[in-house]
Order: sequence, then C-alpha cells, then structure tokens
Amino acid sequence: MPSNDVDHRLSPLPEQGYVYRTSWPVTTGDIGGTLHLRLDGVARYIQEAGAENLIDAGEAESHPHWIVQRTVIDVIEPIEWPTEVTLSRWCSALSTRWCTMRVDLVGSEGGRIETEGFWIAINKDTLTPQRVTDTLIERFASTTQEHRLKWRPWLENPETTTDQTPFALRRTDIDIFEHVTNTAYWHAVHELIALAPDVCTAPFRAVVEYRRPIQYGEDVTIRYTRGEDDVHAALAVGDDVRAAILLRRL
Repeated sequence: MPSNDVDHRLSPLPEQGYVYRTSWPVTTGDIGGTLHLRLDGVARYIQEAGAENLIDAGEAESHPHWIVQRTVIDVIEPIEWPTEVTLSRWCSALSTRWCTMRVDLVGSEGGRIETEGFWIAINKDTLTPQRVTDTLIERFASTTQEHRLKWRPWLENPETTTDQTPFALRRTDIDIFEHVTNTAYWHAVHELIALAPDVCTAPFRAVVEYRRPIQYGEDVTIRYTRGEDDVHAALAVGDDVRAAILLRRL
C-alpha cells in the first residue's frame, strides 16, 4: 500500500559525508515560455549529474546501467534563464541493489529545486537488479543512516479519471533498453501542468512513479483528475497503468 511519504519534505543536505557537486549553464533548450527551467530539463540534469557522480566515485565501469523507479521534483522557487545551476547529489538511503539519491539544484541568479530518485542498479544482459560494489556502499552510506532501503510506493494507480488525452511517442524518446526514457514521462507531466497552472505555481511537488516500461509503437494516453489542490494522473496503455503521476501544492 502507498505510504504517507508523499506528504513529507525531502531530507536536507547532510553536514558531512560524500556529496558530489557539479554545475553548468541552463540551456535555452531546457526552458519554457516563462524562461523557467522545465521539469523535463530537471530530469535530464539529475541524470547527467548521476553519470558524473559515478565517474567521480570510481563506480561508472562497475555500474553503468541504472533505472529509476520514482522521481520526485519539488520546485521551491523556479530557476530562471539565464543562469548557471549548481547540483548537489548525495545518497539519502540505500540497500545492496538500489538507493535513493537526492539532487538539489540552485540557480546562481536565484531559484531552488529539490529532487529525489529511487534508483536500481541493473544488469544490462538480464535486465534484473544487480548488487552494487562494497566500495559504492561504503561511499554512499556516508550520508545516510538508512542502509536497508526497501521499495514502497508513494502513489496509488488512479481507479477512475475524469479526462484523458493521447500522448504521442517519438523514436527519440527510446533508451538503450528499448523503453521510453525517463525524460519523456516529464513531457507528459508538462501537458498536465498546462491544464492546472494554479496547482503548479511554486512551491509545488511533482511525482512520477514508474510501474512498467512503455515501448515505442504503443498507444499511450494521459488520464487525469483535477482536484482543488492537486492533479492525479496516469500514463496508460489501454487499461494498463504504466506510470502514476501526482501534482500538488507544497
């Protein structure tokens, strides 16, 4: 059953331990009409920061492949272009095959976005979870006391929805596993944001919880219900929910 974790703020930056930091300019391809960094851009940035983090930790060769089970993005204050964004990445909980990784984004000209992803190390040949190295555990464990992380969903699949709209896929939405990329799910989230801009005025939270992969050629729909302060939605193929989505005010 879903937990009440979705109601809680994300854990703060630790005072000690291994925190990876990197920065780069916000690009014009990642901003919307308001000049704010879009959420699909945030998803790309946290994925690139993760790749850099593994190289910095000396673990990229041992663990090149990860999939994300859930992504949480809290827009505390929008990051507005032009600016440089600094990303701080650290582990907030882990086990031997998966971990939750916090990434905070701070704009040099203002703005703050807090994120957390539930990441699973994957064997590319078997597409099953893979045990991480002892050196990764030792380094990532330095920022958390939770070393027996278990998966628990934050969201329920919407049982009924009041509206739906088709969501077209492009070949560029496909990753090396022949699945729709994490970023493409956030394109769907932006379709929902356009329908509920008042809910998605900072500070607000967006959660995507992945159920089963979407493959190119499948007919995908966004199904949603608008509440007073939130939007509950799903990306579905027929009656099969592939991802649950929540937008809500913080």
